[in-house]
Amino acid sequence: MFRSRSKEEKAPAEPVALSKQPRDPQAPKGRPTPKRSEAQGQRRAMATAPANRKEAAKRAREARRADLARQREALASGDERYLPVRDKGPVRRFVRDFVDSRFCIAEFFLPLAVVILVLSMLQNSSVQNIALLLWLGVIIMIVVDSIGIGIRLRKQLGERFPNEPKRGAVAYGLMRTLQMRRLRLPKPQVKRGERP
Repeated sequence: MFRSRSKEEKAPAEPVALSKQPRDPQAPKGRPTPKRSEAQGQRRAMATAPANRKEAAKRAREARRADLARQREALASGDERYLPVRDKGPVRRFVRDFVDSRFCIAEFFLPLAVVILVLSMLQNSSVQNIALLLWLGVIIMIVVDSIGIGIRLRKQLGERFPNEPKRGAVAYGLMRTLQMRRLRLPKPQVKRGERP
């Protein structure tokens, strides 16, 4: 049971079959072969565990910084691979394009709010009344516009993505309408009037 096999009992080793078509030595492989010292150094650097908690925290901070830098670049360029989770996927991309292709009243809320605030600080009572009416008018226009965009967006999502999860997509689009177009992240990929 635990004895070693004799030489006669051992099965003869079968030769490994090599592929019939050898690799063309002139074919490029896409990158230069690293020197042995470089390859071993890279392996050691990846395999070595941090010596103490301070070193581990430093490595974690550097990794986090690299991830955030990649996310910032992706937000500026629209690269889907490195976007934050809330912005990933075809549904969110369609919502962004749908909102960015339209003129929304809500995106002018902040500039209008500053103008109305300045008007309300003036000591003239008629100007203050006009500022109050402007507040009311801007809020009503934003609500009506948001309801219209929400209805159209929900309909388009139902037609284009019937089997995809759409939870939170309409709210995501409405929050995007509140940002001024120039300050939106990820950056708009479509022009106004261009249909997604």
